[in-house]
Amino acid sequence: MLSIEGLSREFSGRKALDSLTLAIQPGEFVGVIGRSGAGKSTLLRLINRLVEPSAGRVRWDDVDVTALRGRELRQWRARCAMIFQQFNLAGRLDVLTNVLVGRLHQVPTHRALLRLWSDEDRAMALAALEMLDMAGFAAQRAERLSGGQQQRVAIARALVQEPRLILADEPVASLDPRNTRIVMEALATINSRFGITVLCNLHSLDLARLHCTRLVGLAAGRLVFDGKPTDLTDAAAQALYGIEANEILDIPAAALA
Repeated sequence: MLSIEGLSREFSGRKALDSLTLAIQPGEFVGVIGRSGAGKSTLLRLINRLVEPSAGRVRWDDVDVTALRGRELRQWRARCAMIFQQFNLAGRLDVLTNVLVGRLHQVPTHRALLRLWSDEDRAMALAALEMLDMAGFAAQRAERLSGGQQQRVAIARALVQEPRLILADEPVASLDPRNTRIVMEALATINSRFGITVLCNLHSLDLARLHCTRLVGLAAGRLVFDGKPTDLTDAAAQALYGIEANEILDIPAAALA
């Protein structure tokens, strides 16, 4: 179980996250929602230790994540995979190599530098690409792919880390409706097939309601909603988003087709 206990983070005197306490059960698909600046990205980066907390702690089962250092921290980041809005692929490298980067924590440095990947690692990477309907692009340079294809490669890279937790930070923010649907369905499939816990920051309430099993709403760094997607009424969304609610809720149904 992922436990967040009184977690806070200040930037230049402003609280991006304010005494947040939350428990995430294994296998949940949690959508983290809220307006821009609510603290969604900060939360995910604190969990992955890309940002250090000002107060509070993160625990995974009996492990105090906020106390990890060195090798143990690197191991945690392998078990806690990040998917970013910007894809973060090496454009000049082929797709298969980009996915194999997710195996670096299992490979000695000299082998990684020489790209001496084992047959097992290659098979795992190809299987991840096949699951995401990207195996046919394995030999192609990543920079030649569309945005949606690159995000699927990034998901495959996260998957080969063999994570227990995936943190997706606005993974569909720059994608068109078709690729948005494909990426969200891929995350939902990974969650249901492998039982991997997923925390996904989303701007679209329609997407959050459609794909997530639980929604967590943040406002000004504080927890203001925690419940099932069906519990998030338009009135609750209005309270969460304020003046932005009409824009957030006014999403054409065709965007999900």
